[in-house]
Amino acid sequence: MHSATNEHSTMGKVFTTITVTNRADQIRANDGTISSDAIRSITIENVLVDTGATTLCLPAGVIEQLGLELAREVVVEAAMGTGTARIFRDANLAISGRDGTFECLELPGGGSTLLGVIPLEAMGLEPDLKNQTLRVLPDNSTGTYLTIL
Repeated sequence: MHSATNEHSTMGKVFTTITVTNRADQIRANDGTISSDAIRSITIENVLVDTGATTLCLPAGVIEQLGLELAREVVVEAAMGTGTARIFRDANLAISGRDGTFECLELPGGGSTLLGVIPLEAMGLEPDLKNQTLRVLPDNSTGTYLTIL
């Protein structure tokens, strides 16, 4: 197993670098509707791997920069209590050679980006708190994180 690149750690926390791309832009570029230069994408460093978060959580400014489409409003449970948040669709997330397309939750007030458990599990990434790294789980025939039971 190997660790994700561009990571640093502080006191029991795992941080990583992610690239988020507007998947709808990628589709439009593939069908020739827009040029590949028009695909909106951003790389974010020092993203906290947060096993207390369900999904990818992005600041409002990043969502606006990417031009992600609003999917719905939801009720969320946060440290400050229950509130509402907006969910956006088609965030293509790339980390350590793995990628997937996910919904993301907008962090009101411009909070720091959080990487939650759904994208981690879907991409076969696992935080190793003891070593403060993000492990890339195997996806080959001798051992795979993917299961069908």
